[in-house]
Amino acid sequence: MSIPEKIRREVASLKKAIERHNRLYHSLDNPEIPDVDYDALVERLESLEREYALPSDSSLSSSVGFAPLAKFSEVQHQIPMLSLDKVFEKDGLRNFTKRISKLLGTEDLVDFSCEPKVDGVAVSLLYEDGVLKRAATRGDGKSGEDITHNILEISCIPKTIELKNVKTRLEVRGEIFLSKYNFNQINTQARKEGQKLFVNPRNTAAGAIRQLDPKKTTNIPLEMFCYGIGVNEGIALPKVLGEIFFVLEELGFPINKDIRQSSGVEGCLDFCSELYSKRDLLDYEIDGAVIKVDSLLSQSLIGQNIKAPRWAIAYKFPAEEKITKVLDVEFQVGRTGTITPVARLEPVFVGGVTVSNTTLHNMDEIERLGLGIGDRVIVRRAGDVIPKVVKVVKSEERQSIKPIIAPKYCPICMSPIEKDGAVLLRCTGGSSCSAQRKEMLKHFVSRSALDIEGLGDKLIEQLVDEGLITDAADIFSLDEAVLLKVDRLGKKSSENILVAIKKSQETTLAKFLYALGIREVGEATALSLANRYPNLEHLMLATIEELESIDDIGPTVSSNISTFFARKANVDLIKRLREAGVRWSVLPTIKNTNLVGKTFVLTGTLESFSRGEAKDRLLELGAKVSATVSKNTDFVVSGPGAGSKLSKAIEYGIKVLDEEEFVTLLS
Repeated sequence: MSIPEKIRREVASLKKAIERHNRLYHSLDNPEIPDVDYDALVERLESLEREYALPSDSSLSSSVGFAPLAKFSEVQHQIPMLSLDKVFEKDGLRNFTKRISKLLGTEDLVDFSCEPKVDGVAVSLLYEDGVLKRAATRGDGKSGEDITHNILEISCIPKTIELKNVKTRLEVRGEIFLSKYNFNQINTQARKEGQKLFVNPRNTAAGAIRQLDPKKTTNIPLEMFCYGIGVNEGIALPKVLGEIFFVLEELGFPINKDIRQSSGVEGCLDFCSELYSKRDLLDYEIDGAVIKVDSLLSQSLIGQNIKAPRWAIAYKFPAEEKITKVLDVEFQVGRTGTITPVARLEPVFVGGVTVSNTTLHNMDEIERLGLGIGDRVIVRRAGDVIPKVVKVVKSEERQSIKPIIAPKYCPICMSPIEKDGAVLLRCTGGSSCSAQRKEMLKHFVSRSALDIEGLGDKLIEQLVDEGLITDAADIFSLDEAVLLKVDRLGKKSSENILVAIKKSQETTLAKFLYALGIREVGEATALSLANRYPNLEHLMLATIEELESIDDIGPTVSSNISTFFARKANVDLIKRLREAGVRWSVLPTIKNTNLVGKTFVLTGTLESFSRGEAKDRLLELGAKVSATVSKNTDFVVSGPGAGSKLSKAIEYGIKVLDEEEFVTLLS
């Protein structure tokens, strides 16, 4: 077959790229692209090899890993440490199981060993007469790097094992990894010390086991899960993989508790589905599941190719990292005037959703990333976490990249921008800035504030843009005639909004204070203020020293409160709101309960009451409610549909309450 020159050039380019990324990933522990993009390169090369009948035995699409680095002693693997073929859809897994049945010549259901595909570093441990003699990386599959000196520092790996026979050799293979909890702890400490942060757990683990100085490995709390055996001499082992795991566990090796034996493709798919649903709850990173024929005899009959065993497959989950392009950076103005850079991205499907923009937080973050407009970047989204740019992909075309320059004037009202502290930028326009007005009003009507149902973000923006409202007091002057002027707002919707506005006039002082949008005054602080000053006039006259005497209110917050009430415009707004009918009854003083000062996080769905009602009840009892889980959290209340917050609670060892326990605690 004649091969077009264009195809020859593409194949050469693909091989060069794959070789480079192999070295970055396997030898230097510094990958530039996510796994999914690397897989796409290999898949394209393989498809061209098939289509044009190109030789693949020596092709990089058939290679495993990369050659060992020269700084380590080289270890020859007696039995090659192969890679795994991959599938990305259910049909791919079905085709795999059909192929297995055909190769075994059976119509019966085949038994499989199913396990999480841990995102770590594959290693080989060789024991001679029960003593750990050598540990090595996978390397290129045929030879790896001698990392024995570092593996001896990992506490969960046995240095000796008790065997009945003498003259034995046993090679145990597994995955070295760093737990999510320990990864977060390491980065927290690095952040405190002003050190460089680690990118992800896999890279951190890979770097740790390949240190020349084992003391540096000791600083990283690595763990391991065993996934199989290689060389076995003088030891009688079971004939199925599932039972071998039990033997290894009895010998003291760490075994993943999520391994399961399943029959047929439906059993395997059930395992994959269940594993994917709890992916965010696991304390270690995974990128899929590994499905292996359980019988060792069947494995030997099925055999392997140059790259991978034919009796195993990796079922990859949707990627949590993808490469995309930064099309532009816009600067958004928040409720308190904070200026936030937001990246507009070439839309990319990652972590189960399509991402087209993400916050860049501040100019310091942009500088840390070395980011410019036009850069290709890695975007990460895990679970329900907000998408984040984690790395800029290096390119030879960076000379065309446009630098990101912080604005000197507000992009909305053109007021001067000032620096607030070491990092933040803030618009000085205040309520004269339409962007700040809109965000203030969105906050005022939000569920945790005056809870005016029907006044959504888009409607607020329309009302401000059309000059129908300028501040919160104007909301209570709205009538049907005014609302009907708004595009796409009908008579029934207008009536419902007016009913909601009327209902919101009866509130609590805590909700009213929170609705005012005083900088850094959240719901818990607003409740503390309402409890200390049930008379609003007394609060408005309180000194900074008096405010600081309240628990959890420091100099910054007390100064913000004092400054807010010192401004005539704010005092006039409060007066107009009260004249418009906004009122509250004085809440009874909180009785002494065991919930005072305790921090709660709510996640999932509750049946007895809404999330907002649960939050209000906790605040009334003197508890605090946070949106994020930290080591300072006392309780996490979990209902159906709980996500990564439950996972973090488990990581931190925080008490988790189901709804029944929560209701009991409240009563």
